[in-house]
Formats: sequence, C-alpha cells, structure tokens
Amino acid sequence: MLLSLLVIPTAALLPGWRSPRAVVAAPLMTASSFDGDGAPTSLTDDERRRIDTFQRVSPSVAYIQTVQQPRALPFSMRAMEVPGGTGSGFVWDGLGHIVTNYHVVAMRGSVPELVRVSLQGSTKSFEAKVVGTEPEKDIAVLKIDAAELPPPIAVGCSPELAVGQAVLAIGNPFGLDYTLTAGVVSAVGREVRTAGGRPIKGCVQTDAAINPGSSGGPLLDSRGRLVGVNTAIYSPLAAQGLGGNIGIGFAIPVDTVRRVVNQLITHGRVVRPTLGVEVAEDAITRRVAHSLRRDLDGTLVVEVLVNGPAEAAGLRPTERGRTGALLLGDLIVSVDGAPVRQVEDLLSAVEVRQVGEAVTLRVLRGCDPQREETLKVRLGSAR
Repeated sequence: MLLSLLVIPTAALLPGWRSPRAVVAAPLMTASSFDGDGAPTSLTDDERRRIDTFQRVSPSVAYIQTVQQPRALPFSMRAMEVPGGTGSGFVWDGLGHIVTNYHVVAMRGSVPELVRVSLQGSTKSFEAKVVGTEPEKDIAVLKIDAAELPPPIAVGCSPELAVGQAVLAIGNPFGLDYTLTAGVVSAVGREVRTAGGRPIKGCVQTDAAINPGSSGGPLLDSRGRLVGVNTAIYSPLAAQGLGGNIGIGFAIPVDTVRRVVNQLITHGRVVRPTLGVEVAEDAITRRVAHSLRRDLDGTLVVEVLVNGPAEAAGLRPTERGRTGALLLGDLIVSVDGAPVRQVEDLLSAVEVRQVGEAVTLRVLRGCDPQREETLKVRLGSAR
C-alpha cells in the first residue's frame, strides 16, 4: 500500500506570517572553535568548571561488583563466578582504600566472598579485601593492591553546605560507568533509615539524579570536594523493585563518612563511645510521665553498668526499694546542652564523640523537675 503524507508548515497557518528572505545556516564548528584544551569556546564558565571537575575527579571513582562463588558440581573443587550486585565507590587515600556503601557489598545481610573493583583507564579489575563495614551508617571500606592509584578525592565539610548550592554526583547507574549528574542541595539535616534500623542524621538531599548503581559514589561540591556519599533515593515504586530517580536523592554527610571510615581503617570496626547505662524505651518513659502526671522529655536510666563511666559520674538507675516500690532513676534531658527527647537523641549525641571525651549531662533526679543536676561523664568504649 502506498501512503502519501501532506505536510503543511505550521507557520504558514499563522496570520501575518511572511516567508523570510533568506535562510542562514548555522556555522560549522572549526578548529578555531575550540580552546587549547579541546573544549568548545562557546562554553560558559560554569560549564567549564563542571567539565574540569569531572575530568579531574572521575578517575578516582570506582566501579564495584560483588561476586558469588558457588561450586559447579557436588564434590567438585572447581568454582564458578556468578555476578552479584554492582555499585560505585571512590578512592579514599593513597594506600588503596576504597569507600562505598555497605549495601553495595552486602548480600543478604553478609559480606560476599569476592568483591571486584575497577578504575577508569585500568585494563583489569582488582580483587578487593573488605577492611570493615558499618551497617548502621551504610558505609564499607575496601582495599585493593594497585601499583598506581588516582589521587584521592579531597574531603569537604558538612556544615558548610547550603540549600541551593550546586552539587555533582558521579557513579555507575545501571552499569553505565562514570556518569555525571548535576543538581543542587535540596535540603540538609534529613534522616535516612538504613538496613541496620537506625537513622543516619544530617543527610544531604539533592535533585542530582541518583539511580541504582550510583550508590556508594561521591557527591561533590562545585570545587570537586567530597560532601557526601550517595546512598538512597525516594521512589514511590521502590517497594516493587521499580524505583528510579524522581529528583529526591540522599547522601551520607561527609563528616559522618570521615569519622566512620577512619575508625574502620584503624580498627576494622567502629569503636563506639558509651555512657555505660541502659535506658528505657521511649514508650516506657512516656508511660512513666503519664503516671506521674508530668510533661517529661528525656530518657530514663534503667541500669548503670558496674565500673562504667556513668557509675563513676554518679548517675542513678531505676530500682526497687525495700518495700518493693519502684524508685525512678535519673532522666537524662540534655547532652552538652543539646536536648534529649527520645532514645535516638541520646544515642546520636554520644556516637559523634570520641572515647575518653567528657560530656555534660543535665538530669532530673527521680524524674523530678525540682531536682535538676548537672553531671560530667567521661565516655568509655563499648565492647
């Protein structure tokens, strides 16, 4: 069948339209249209800065693949390599340490037998050793043995970020290696809940596209400094496994990354500071406040560990009196002036400190607002 199409220029239907006298063709790009670095001279300063940042930083971004090694046959010593998950990471230092997300290397809640790391320009992938992981912060540190490494990414500072500031994300979304996306800081101070169950506070929200495979890659400021590690996206279809970028992504703040990574490299685990107390769940503390008919914000101390920091500082636990009556312990209401309204506030306030550091607690003795005291506790190390 022969089909004929009649095409009528839209402009010909508009009243008052007149055909132009001449059509000027766009000039071809010539050698003189490029600068000494091979970039088009028509680029804006912002575009040149973005291109320079990508060219400078992208070699330090890694492509990460986990590998399963099931046996080929029963009683066979020959193993097969089966691709697992993929993600992104980046060079942390000159010793071969690579930072990525815990969920990139974790398979069904455990670290895989083999992780491979590829770097831009390298003809081979490197078998990586898992140095340490911190599921509660979704951070893992790997180590590769490479004769030459690209320079580590410069580390920025979380508090300097401002909403509206330009950011760049580099990663390997859907296996498309070394992809650059650009956007702005949409919000700061967000909370993102990890597989470990606890939220990561102070996360950076961005509209720079982050998709599956981008996890573990760096979020950069316009100077190419690390300001976060891309970790999650918000998607209404995530529960069906169909999640894609809709302009809401989150990155672990760089100050948290620095603290956790340094501990993983030094100790192979996160050394947690502790007060040496057991506290009640928030629901129990609320029931206590209701029974006392008091409006109480804080965390109730249930137990003080023997020979621990809290015992040395004089914190009092909740216990039974001689008659069996419940004697309420201290209610912790602030740490170094920061209010404590729930257990998570207390945990978050302590975990950012160092073992051996002194903190000032404001407590209500027996949950009585009329018996407020200030105690200084030197943090110990959690086992």
